[in-house]
Amino acid sequence: MILLYQFIYTIIIICCVPFILLFAAAGNKRAAQRLGLRLPKEYPKNKRIWIHALSVGEVISAIPLIEAIKLEYPDKEIVFTITTAKGLLIAKKELHEKVKIIPMPIDFWWSINRIRNHINPYFFVLVETDIWPALLNNLAQKNVKCFLVNGRVSPRTFKAYKRFSFIIKPVFNKFALCMMQSEHDAKRLIETGIDQNKILTTGNIKFDRQWLPMQKQERDNWLNKLSLSVEDDIWVAGSIHKDEEKIILNVFLQLFTQFPKLRLILAPRNIEESNKILKMAQEMGLNSILKTDRDHDKNPYPVLILNTIGELSRIYGIGKIAFVGGSMVASGGHNLLEPASFGMPVLFGPYMHNFVLMSDLILKEEGGRQVNNENELYQNIKKLLENKDLCDRMGKNSKNFVDKHQGAIKQVIGHIRKHVG
Repeated sequence: MILLYQFIYTIIIICCVPFILLFAAAGNKRAAQRLGLRLPKEYPKNKRIWIHALSVGEVISAIPLIEAIKLEYPDKEIVFTITTAKGLLIAKKELHEKVKIIPMPIDFWWSINRIRNHINPYFFVLVETDIWPALLNNLAQKNVKCFLVNGRVSPRTFKAYKRFSFIIKPVFNKFALCMMQSEHDAKRLIETGIDQNKILTTGNIKFDRQWLPMQKQERDNWLNKLSLSVEDDIWVAGSIHKDEEKIILNVFLQLFTQFPKLRLILAPRNIEESNKILKMAQEMGLNSILKTDRDHDKNPYPVLILNTIGELSRIYGIGKIAFVGGSMVASGGHNLLEPASFGMPVLFGPYMHNFVLMSDLILKEEGGRQVNNENELYQNIKKLLENKDLCDRMGKNSKNFVDKHQGAIKQVIGHIRKHVG
């Protein structure tokens, strides 16, 4: 099956090569990177640790893992590959002085050979997702141990895995270990037919990130930068997907008439949607502004559209209430830990299949609430704005939820150590 996959992929690449080379010749850096054309020809003598992540969420998950691996293997250089352009931006911002960062090429045998030779891996760690059959097969042929860390299997992915288990089984069996976020994920992988001796539940490494509290000076700086006041009740709606923005704005519009000090910071998942959301808010009669326009417009406003990358994680810290998007539409939700780490109530929708354990735990700890529709979102935020004691209690519980479930990385490092020394 791997050979068939590589044959089909090769045919596709051969058909696309003229266009790819044309883009590369025209100065398209990304096209050249995806083919592995920009890798140096010289190969290192010393083996290096190879860690790979798909995009922004996985990159952020990988940060504490990389720190722990550096401590465990101080004599080994770490190479961090990332698939998406946004993920690369975050990696360069957070880790540029700590690891070598390279764009991940496509899963084509020639590109994979080039990057493997360039890295000369001691072992390979895949964080969460982005499983490439040719890459895993290539590494297995060279006796490079491969580890899946923080693995997760959504219901949709589970159905696909079961349907194509004849392809999935040989791919996953290339891993020395699959370390899964939850028992749900581990069980789904076992039901797919993967060797259960290779599957472990180690917990979610996202909990092990160093959560920096929001100190008064930083909070004051953000409030000043955003022309907000300490008296404002700030609702941060983060990672908002298409079709969720209208729900958020509708709820805010209803609440704003009752709570004039309420302010909304809406952060779209794709910042390319920012202008469209701004226009939508203005058509609803809401005085709104883009974050990038704050430099020349200092007037007060009720709605700010956060159209920048990398700032949401700290802006959560000035909020009173958080809503995490991708959960009112069938996208699977997003990480609840960033707002929870600041000790605030965290609301989310019914579609959290990418974060099942995390959402279950925060509900159990009474630090968050799941809302099924626009009306429930309105009712829950209204209760929190009216009841300070309830808001404070849920905020304390959400912070306890983050602190209580740390320790997954320690387990991961222990299992890697047993296999590679």
